[in-house]
Amino acid sequence: MARLNVNGKDRNFDAEPTTPLLWVLREQLGLTGTKYGCGIAQCGACTVHIDGQPIRSCMRPVSTVMASQKVVTIEGLAPNASHPLQKAWVELDVPQCGFCQSGMLMAAAALLKKKPAPSDGDIDEAMTNICRCGTYNRVRAAIHLAAKSDKA
Repeated sequence: MARLNVNGKDRNFDAEPTTPLLWVLREQLGLTGTKYGCGIAQCGACTVHIDGQPIRSCMRPVSTVMASQKVVTIEGLAPNASHPLQKAWVELDVPQCGFCQSGMLMAAAALLKKKPAPSDGDIDEAMTNICRCGTYNRVRAAIHLAAKSDKA
């Protein structure tokens, strides 16, 4: 048995050390909000935070995440979808299919922590997630809207 701190709770799991963090989150811990997209850390659907930094969990071996580190998934971003980004996403009808959106939200949340009032250039640089539906303009608008909130 090994242990991770996920969404503020210590969680035990049993997996091979080389198992990607994504699969421990989804299969061992039942946190299915983080999605599998490409499997090569390019699309960003699997983005979670480790100690506040966005990482692509599909390629990160679980053995490289220390028990003392804090992992946050989309389920732990905010209670009841109350994060300003989640509210902006709904208000501006950002997602179409929605598959990539948990990763987009996690990348955007990390951006707003680092830069509370990001420019378009900051957003373009930080948001490397891929969306097949092409909602990038709405993603940018939602990030700007959330940045105006007191809680972002």
